[in-house]
Amino acid sequence: MRILFIFFSLVLISSCSTAQTGYSTTNKKAIKLFEDGQQAPNKIDPATNRPDYRTGIELMDKAIEKDPKFWEAHMLAGEFSEIIGDYATAIGHYEAALLINPNHSPTGSTYFYLANLQQAMGDYDNAIKNIDIYVRNRNANPDLVRQGYSIQESCKFALESIRNPQKFNPINIGPGINTKDPEYFPTITVDGKMLLFTRRIDDDRTLYKQQEDFYVSLLEKNIWGKAVPMPININTTMNEGAPTISADGRSLIFVACSDDVTNNQEYGEGRTGKGSCDMFYTHKNGSRWLDPVNLPGSVNTGLWESQPSLSADGKTLYFIRRVSKKGEPVDSDIFVTRLLDNGQWSTAERLPRNINTYMEEESVLIHPDGKTLYFASRGHVGMGGSDIYMSKLNADGTWSNPENLGYPINTKYDENSLLVAADGEIAFFASDREGGYGDLDIYYFEMPEEFRPTKTLYFDGIVFDATDKKPIPGKFQLIDLKTGKEVIFSEADKITGEFLVSLPLNQEYALNVTYPGYNFFSKNFNMTAKDGLESIHMDVPMIPITSEGPTLLANVFFDLGKSTLRPESNIELNKLYEFLVKNPTLKIEIGGHTDTRGDDKANLTLSNDRAKAVYDYVVAKGIDPKRMTYKGYGETKTIVSDAEIAKLASEEAKEAAHQSNRRTEYKIIK
Repeated sequence: MRILFIFFSLVLISSCSTAQTGYSTTNKKAIKLFEDGQQAPNKIDPATNRPDYRTGIELMDKAIEKDPKFWEAHMLAGEFSEIIGDYATAIGHYEAALLINPNHSPTGSTYFYLANLQQAMGDYDNAIKNIDIYVRNRNANPDLVRQGYSIQESCKFALESIRNPQKFNPINIGPGINTKDPEYFPTITVDGKMLLFTRRIDDDRTLYKQQEDFYVSLLEKNIWGKAVPMPININTTMNEGAPTISADGRSLIFVACSDDVTNNQEYGEGRTGKGSCDMFYTHKNGSRWLDPVNLPGSVNTGLWESQPSLSADGKTLYFIRRVSKKGEPVDSDIFVTRLLDNGQWSTAERLPRNINTYMEEESVLIHPDGKTLYFASRGHVGMGGSDIYMSKLNADGTWSNPENLGYPINTKYDENSLLVAADGEIAFFASDREGGYGDLDIYYFEMPEEFRPTKTLYFDGIVFDATDKKPIPGKFQLIDLKTGKEVIFSEADKITGEFLVSLPLNQEYALNVTYPGYNFFSKNFNMTAKDGLESIHMDVPMIPITSEGPTLLANVFFDLGKSTLRPESNIELNKLYEFLVKNPTLKIEIGGHTDTRGDDKANLTLSNDRAKAVYDYVVAKGIDPKRMTYKGYGETKTIVSDAEIAKLASEEAKEAAHQSNRRTEYKIIK
């Protein structure tokens, strides 16, 4: 946990003076150099365009040369060094001040500042020792004491983590993606075949001669191909960053920023925003990306919204909102918004306090399993700086307490921007470690078992007209048969009819696809963890209403040898009811079928009773019984003949064939 506390020494020094001059030294030249150094940050350093702390440090060093026991000069040199990020030098000055006068601060705060920096530098043993001295001081600030205990807890965690490191072997993703320029913020489709990321490039058209654009790389024979930029209606001369792509790769939410809310061009050509950083949305039809729009709804505000992560079902969006109140340190928290039925995103809600702390949270990622959250934080127990954590969504809707991913995934430095693939086995991150292609590169590593999400595969296919094979942008719905809850509601591509969604393993799903002018399509399948299974491909032939052929009711279930509908059949039967309501002129026949095993007569009776059970359900829902008939066909209209079944090699294949013969259908008779 990195805590930056900077208190200029004027108050400290004036309250702790030990000499008549007001300082611990009587050397006039040292005092003059010290007072000149105090004023140095009031001027701007031309090399950095920031307050001139470096000159202040140089003057403090000269004052110390005049009197090595001038502890106030050590303190101010330490504070200035801490501000500019030179922690090693700051530590040296704080230690020198304590060596000269251990009691120069009645509250002992120097021990706190020293321990805080020692934690940041990975010197955990000394940080624990100095925090212990601080919290034992009777005059210590109660707020800093609480934070001191947190530092101490984090240091103990860090030492234990280093003694028990995680297996971690990061591998550079390769020259197709990484270049001399910085690459970061990766996002990937659920099939793992397309990676989209941010690259900072040189651009003479811009004020700062640099800007951020999106690039895309495709996986070809297990090698990431040469990344190409997104089209110019997405990439502008302004910064585009922190993208999140939908599971199917056809929707993109990203961030653009403006320092001037009166000049919307700062968000990019043709884009308008609500202030600071906003999230924007674009969608791809066929191969064409639409012009981005400000994310519809009540999510974007005048505050800083960034780093979005879209759930696999496209209905939930996690992101970071930064709040900066006058006189208080900047805080950023994780928020969540949900897609409403009208296409707008709801007013965002902050995640609970066991996730969000009083310090900064960032780089949130919701895994395609929909219940595993990864994020970076400075406020939880960790190695120091920003660490990466994992939390799980419980069945009651609460989030588990975050778990630190451990060392060396986390270090004393800042870690963030973690991406975890759908299978949960591989994770990606950006790093400027040695051996790369230059600056930040994207790396991948094998995720430790205990931090893996639920393995999630993908389900893809094409929706098309069964008669002329033309693609159809059908609306499809995937439902968990066990819970009856809708898992996915999406739409096939308007041009190609293609769809791709992610589904967690070991659950049974019902698929329903609808489109005006067509019978609805249904299917059921089980995403089981078979060896080598990566996906399920299922093309969806849609039968026009004008067709004379039957339509399978794939998700109607009966117990063996019985005609009582099982509860999971309600999903399908409700779809049949909705279909008849939307097409009030249609009349249908419901047909029941069995396999060839058992007595012919009994099979005929059973199939008729099952067809009637479906008829009765839909009539009870409110459909005019005159619009329907029912009939049992027994084993007279099998899909797979006994002769064909006999040729099948395995008992499993034979049983699947018999199961396909046991079915319920409907056909339009008028």
